[in-house]
Amino acid sequence: MNLTTLTSSDLAKITTLLKKKEALLERVAKVDAKLSAFESGTPVAAVAGKRTMSPAARAKIAAAQKKRWAKINKGKKAAKPVAKKKWKMSAAGRAAIAAAAKARWAKVRAEKAKK
Repeated sequence: MNLTTLTSSDLAKITTLLKKKEALLERVAKVDAKLSAFESGTPVAAVAGKRTMSPAARAKIAAAQKKRWAKINKGKKAAKPVAKKKWKMSAAGRAAIAAAAKARWAKVRAEKAKK
C-alpha cells in the first residue's frame, strides 16, 4: 500500500479502526486486571477503582462538619415558635350572626312559600 495514494476517506477509515483498536485494548486490559485480581483473591471492586470509606473516616468527616456549622451558627439563638393567639368571638357577636342567619333563612322560606 502506497501512502501517497491514500484518499481522505481511507484516512478516516484508518483513524476509526485505530480508535476501535484502542478501545478494545482498554477492555482487554480491564478484563486482565479483573482476572488477576480474582486469581490473587483481592476484591474486584478494589481493582475497578471503586473507593469506599471506613465508618471511622465518615464519623470524622461528620464531626468536622458539625464543628463548622457550630462555628457558623455561634451566637445565633434558636427561634422559638410564637404561639398564635386564638381569636374568640363575643357572645353578642355570635348572637348577631345567628340572628342574621335566621333572618336570611326566614326570607328564603318566605320567597319559597310565595311560589
